[in-house]
Formats: sequence, structure tokens, C-alpha cells
Amino acid sequence: MKRLPIYQIDAFSSQVFSGNPAAVCPLETWIEDSLMQAIARENNLSETAFFVPEGNGYRIRWFTPAAEVDLCGHATLATAFVLFEYFDVPVNQIRFNSRSGELIVEKEDDLLAMNFPSQPPMPCEPPDALRAGLQGVPSEILCSEDYFVVFSNEDDIKAMKPDMSELEKLDLRGVVITAKGKDVDFVSRFFAPKFGIKEDPVTGSSHCALIPYWAHKIGKKELHALQVSNRGGELFCEDRGDRVVIAGRAVKFMEGTIRRTTFQRRRFLSPRETDTTSGGSPPWQKWTCAGMLPWRPPLSCLNILMCPGIKSGSIQGAESSLSKKRMICLPWIFHHNGPCLVNHQMH
Repeated sequence: MKRLPIYQIDAFSSQVFSGNPAAVCPLETWIEDSLMQAIARENNLSETAFFVPEGNGYRIRWFTPAAEVDLCGHATLATAFVLFEYFDVPVNQIRFNSRSGELIVEKEDDLLAMNFPSQPPMPCEPPDALRAGLQGVPSEILCSEDYFVVFSNEDDIKAMKPDMSELEKLDLRGVVITAKGKDVDFVSRFFAPKFGIKEDPVTGSSHCALIPYWAHKIGKKELHALQVSNRGGELFCEDRGDRVVIAGRAVKFMEGTIRRTTFQRRRFLSPRETDTTSGGSPPWQKWTCAGMLPWRPPLSCLNILMCPGIKSGSIQGAESSLSKKRMICLPWIFHHNGPCLVNHQMH
């Protein structure tokens, strides 16, 4: 596959610029984990989903800009939307295998209904960082996959300005804050700074805990919910005992392709290649001579790689060979102890 298709879908919304955006990359076979992580980091969305055909369904994986996660609702909804709309799925049900088990998505008119495992929150001892990271006095603190904090009313949820530096210290994935809603059954917000997500606009997976909690609290099985982030999202929920149904709409924002040649240009320098203590050429020269690609930069550009261990004189000498205006940024170059810095100045 020379080009990877990519879609950006706004989940839990019927109009663009609202709901939760997720990137979806259909694959024929798996690519490297590091490459999926790099794509997710480049997308800089709360989640990028990748899927491949498997058996009678698909295997799905989700990556935040910082790490792979076990479960993501909105990116699963987005993936199902892509399959139903652009891959001519002949049935109204899609089965995904994942690190969290089997996930089922059914198409019901304009709604996509996800069937996920129920994860009822349980009492727990709140860590100091959780109390320090949230304002106000909660009525309950529980935990499931995330810390689950209940407040008295919807206004408390909307007004919350958490201290992300404290929430980042938590051992669980993130923090759900929730309260009974004014015009809906319940509202919520979700924060996961440890995974590079300060606030997730709409979080399907957090409703695996929200649905059983509020179904028991309110005494009804079918629930209407809003996630009251800046973008906002609407969810239609149902408690089915050990499973929950999380339904919503989705809309495509854009689609495109990623060229595989971009990936093939990346190379990792080994410790031997980055060691200048024993003499010989500095790392940037070894990389240049390694013939990583059958490709040469045009005369109108100069690549200057500033890796640890290279003296400034080497860089200055390289710069003197061409005008300082003739430079191009190669963001795919990495040092074994971290990214190399690329000195660049565009025309």
C-alpha cells in the first residue's frame, strides 16, 4: 500500500466543528507500532484509530498523541461510520476485536449504537493529587478505568477548571466529572493529561462507567446525556446489565491520503553512529553518506542535523557550503536518545 487513506470524523455530532474529532486509518495489514504512534502524534487529535480486517469483522487499535490505549468510544464510532459510509459494509452490524474484548456497533437509522462492556465505578480512596486537581466539594469519589467524581449540579461541571499538573500525577487513565443534568439525565466532562489529552471533547468509553452509575441512581435504563466540553456532544445510552449501549451520530470533516514514501525516509541512528568520541565522521555526515534513500535534496536546500555530540564548528562548516537560505526541515530524523534538532530557514 503506497498510500494510506485517512479520514477525520466528528463523532457524537451531526455537524462539523462539534463533537469529538478522531482520525481513522484503514489498513490492509498492520504497520509498525512506532509508525502508528507517530501518525497519531502528527494528527494531534485525542485519538487516531487503525483497523485491519480480521475474521468476520475487524481488529481495532487506538492511539493518543502520547500512547496506545485499551478502549476509545468516539474513535470506534468514527471507524464504524467510515466502514458504513465508504466501505460498503453489507450488514447493519460491525464487530471489532480489541484489547478490551469484542465491541459491536449497529447502524440504527442515523444513529450508530456501540455495544461496550459495562464498567460500574466502585468506591476508592482518592489520592491527594485528585483532590488538589479539582475545585469544589464532590458528593462522591469512585473509580473504574478512571477516577469518577460526582458533583451536585451541572453548573459545577461546566465551571470546573482543573489543575492539569495535579491530574497528570494520577495512576489511572483519567478523570470523569459528572452531575445530574438540567435538560438531560446527566452531564459529564473528561480529562486525561497523562495521555496528552487535557480535555476530551466527547468520551464514549467513560460512559461505560457513567451509564450503570446513573441508571442505578435515576432508576431508568435508557438515558440521554451531554458531554459539556467546549465542543460538546450528545449521547443516547442504555444500560443492559453487563453491557451498555452508547449511541450517537457522526459526520465527516475531511479525507485524504498519507504517502508511504514519507515513512520510508525515516531512519534511526544507532548508538555507534552517534558516537563521536572515537573519531571519524560526525553523525550527520554518517547519516548523509548512509544512502538511506535513493533521493537527494535539490541544490536549493541544505539539511543540517544538530545531534548531541556534534560540535558547532561542524555545523558552521556545513552551513558555509551553501547560503543559509537553502535549508529544508526533515522532521523524520531521530537520535537514539531523542529527536535530532533540524535547523531550518525557509525561502
